[in-house]
Amino acid sequence: MTAREKQHYMSRISEVFKALRKEGKRAFMPFLTAGDPNLDFTVRLMHTLADEGCSLLEIGIPYSDPIADGPVIQASYTRALTSGIRLSDIFRTFSQTLPKLPVPAVAMVSYAIVLRQGLGAFLDRAKDCGLAGLIVPDLPIEECGELRERCLANGLDLVQLVTPTTPRTRAVAIAQLSTGFLYYVSVAGITGERNELPPSVVENVTWLRQQTPLPVCVGFGVSRPEHVRMIAAVADGIIVGSAFVRRIAEVPQKGEETVIQEIRQFARSLITAMSNQ
Repeated sequence: MTAREKQHYMSRISEVFKALRKEGKRAFMPFLTAGDPNLDFTVRLMHTLADEGCSLLEIGIPYSDPIADGPVIQASYTRALTSGIRLSDIFRTFSQTLPKLPVPAVAMVSYAIVLRQGLGAFLDRAKDCGLAGLIVPDLPIEECGELRERCLANGLDLVQLVTPTTPRTRAVAIAQLSTGFLYYVSVAGITGERNELPPSVVENVTWLRQQTPLPVCVGFGVSRPEHVRMIAAVADGIIVGSAFVRRIAEVPQKGEETVIQEIRQFARSLITAMSNQ
């Protein structure tokens, strides 16, 4: 991709946020684990959540040693891996699903998985199957240059993360290297549902949005309508993970149809709260 092409290139994720900003809306982004409890169910949920009005989807690629995920998402990775899921299965399912999905999907993936496949091979498959971007939480910005350039060349965004403990000078540097959107981690620690979010979220996100033209989305711990209302007042998007994954874990007891309906209702409650902030 030439310098001129890079200057005028707008990713699918950027297009979503541009449209939302014109309408004064926020993005709602659920997180699902690929293959929990099986890939057919994951595909059904992706379409269900898109129909309910989510703007993007974040799909976790199961990994045996995640560094930022709490017990709920870790357990979902274990279930998927125990069932025998492989990266090739995920890419094959994505290639059949993502081109038909009306919203972009971003993969949360460990850099160890990318390296094992090889950067070129992994990114070729990610592009070909229809992914819009990657979130690689275990890759520091000092080492992300090659992956970032290759993502850009393949039309993929590389979303970076900022945490509450990130020094502000480093947060600005991270924002400069992120594309698509900037992921703000609302709490120090791992993923998981919280009763309350720290008040500092509002101040930190407000400050971040003054440092970058990128949309800022907030995740980790977001699980209740009151959380959504709080974040929607200052952020460009809201990411909800463990609260969905916990419900998915109940498929063996409740059955797929019941869980899908419960997730549909839960998603509606959060989208309504986001609209009414």
